[in-house]
Amino acid sequence: MSGKTTKLNRMLALEMGRVTERAAVCSSLWVGRGDEKSADQAAVDAMRKELNVLDIDGTVVIGEGERDEAPMLYIGEKVGTGKGPKVDIALDPLEGTTLTAKAMPNAMTVLAAAQGGTLLNAPDCYMDKIAIGGGYPAGLVDLDATPAENLEALAKARKVGVAQITACILDRPRHADLIRAVREAGARVTLITDGDIAGVIATTDHETGIDIYMGVGGAPEGVLAAAALRCIGGQMQGRLITNVEEQKTRAASMGVKDFNKKFDMSEMASGDVIFAATGVTDGWLLDGIHHERGGVTTNTIVMRSATGTVRRLNSFHSAIEKFT
Repeated sequence: MSGKTTKLNRMLALEMGRVTERAAVCSSLWVGRGDEKSADQAAVDAMRKELNVLDIDGTVVIGEGERDEAPMLYIGEKVGTGKGPKVDIALDPLEGTTLTAKAMPNAMTVLAAAQGGTLLNAPDCYMDKIAIGGGYPAGLVDLDATPAENLEALAKARKVGVAQITACILDRPRHADLIRAVREAGARVTLITDGDIAGVIATTDHETGIDIYMGVGGAPEGVLAAAALRCIGGQMQGRLITNVEEQKTRAASMGVKDFNKKFDMSEMASGDVIFAATGVTDGWLLDGIHHERGGVTTNTIVMRSATGTVRRLNSFHSAIEKFT
């Protein structure tokens, strides 16, 4: 990553919101239909189409797959007209394919953009993560601390008992020991089936009831979550989990030199970062797509780290055929 200071055009933030809106509307046609593949493909196709009309020289650094997995938005794919600034693109065209297929909460389309060379090129592997919202002393929680130590530190900073703290954790067998440790420390656990980007961002909003995110999820999703926290405020650490040689080889090819490195938020997403997301189903962060009155309503959040601006866009689109 580089230390470039040139800012992205502020209008690009709103244009990124249009990209996630289009992907969300198209994937919403598959909500509750039990077809994860079609829902994801609809989002991919829509996102690629909208990205390619933007005046940027964009490169996908966090994407849907490798080059030979087309028509996914693959890592290394060039997007945009090529006429504008060099931009790193991290995306999850449909965060929560299972959530969409089953009409469950918190599915959304997600995109982050940053100056070229400033987003961590994370391989498609797991990442151990910990995150909290803003307003706390730096370094309050740490991946290398025990769950009890992190919960006690957070409770002390909030001036409450540990029993008042709620941790969000993916409901996976690998987290059995973590869940047990959190509960034994006296805290509550909210389990989610998918969508750990939403889980991380939930720590920034007291209305969600989530105070801390803990556990192992996808590395690409970790970078996207870090990009969001860079804009909205918070703390996050992540460590790649490369258990097999193939993962280490791929990570090394992307510039990772220390496989045990503990990345902080600013190392995963530095420079001027834009984050955009549109809800597909209703969730903590966003309302989903609602088809009504001959059109659709969308709920989008657009954030920018350089200015600390957070925009929430509630829109009605009557010409849905232009999206699909």
